[in-house]
Amino acid sequence: MSDEHRAHPASPLARLEQIRRVLPGKAPVGRVPKQLFLPGLSELYRAMPNHIARSSLFAPVARGAKMMHKETVLFSRRDAVITFWGEQLDEAQADVWMQVMHEAIKLPLGDPVPINRASLLRTIGRQTGNYEYQWLHRTMKALTFAMLIVEATKQGKPKLEVGRAESLHMLDRFAYDPSRECYMVYIDPKWRLLYGNREFALIDWEKRLRIRKGQDMAKAIQRLVATSDEAVQRFPLVWLKQRLQYFSPMRKFRKSLQVAMQELERVEVIVAGRIEVNTKGEEQAVWGRL
Repeated sequence: MSDEHRAHPASPLARLEQIRRVLPGKAPVGRVPKQLFLPGLSELYRAMPNHIARSSLFAPVARGAKMMHKETVLFSRRDAVITFWGEQLDEAQADVWMQVMHEAIKLPLGDPVPINRASLLRTIGRQTGNYEYQWLHRTMKALTFAMLIVEATKQGKPKLEVGRAESLHMLDRFAYDPSRECYMVYIDPKWRLLYGNREFALIDWEKRLRIRKGQDMAKAIQRLVATSDEAVQRFPLVWLKQRLQYFSPMRKFRKSLQVAMQELERVEVIVAGRIEVNTKGEEQAVWGRL
């Protein structure tokens, strides 16, 4: 080959092939793959980034048709703005996502994560059968479609931005192998940023599985409780109602909240759950964290 040809820029096809070599799933040559190391995590716990756990991304919504979000700013704390595209996700889908992420931390980020569908369903406390398998497949599609931007601040100054310059999905992509009844799931390595600096909630999995069927509000509050180390936690009812995406009248919410707190006391997540009035004359939920 002549010097002229050697100096000629690489063709578009050659450049594309170079890009493909470093796509997620293959680590660039000479680079050590990173894992999502989470201090304190064991088989007894599942982890969720605090900004996600405090938001309305997952909520105890009713079964059936879900609200579709398009560039919706989710309800969250003042220190985070989460913009979301996708269907409203529920607590059962939160279980699936936490379990998939739990499996993902065992492998280098970007590597395909093998997920046996029957094992996954049993691990989140569900039965195995045709209906459940169909539900799981719909959930995998919903989590893959779900896209978000997370922008966090600290003391009013920008702290973190994930998903704006490059898309972030709850699950990056998946492939199902019917012969093995197994999913191969890919996790976007950018999730490492949201779990960083120990900013994640540790959810006691055994206690979560003990929460009775139909008590999704209790499951949602369990995740919220885990985001703070405060021994006594207080949440204004108006804020909590929005966080839980509860759109019925406040009187019904109070009743449902009392039932959820009683359930969390039963499984020993909280103690002394109650509704009281604060010094500003506003109703708030109060409980002790166990």
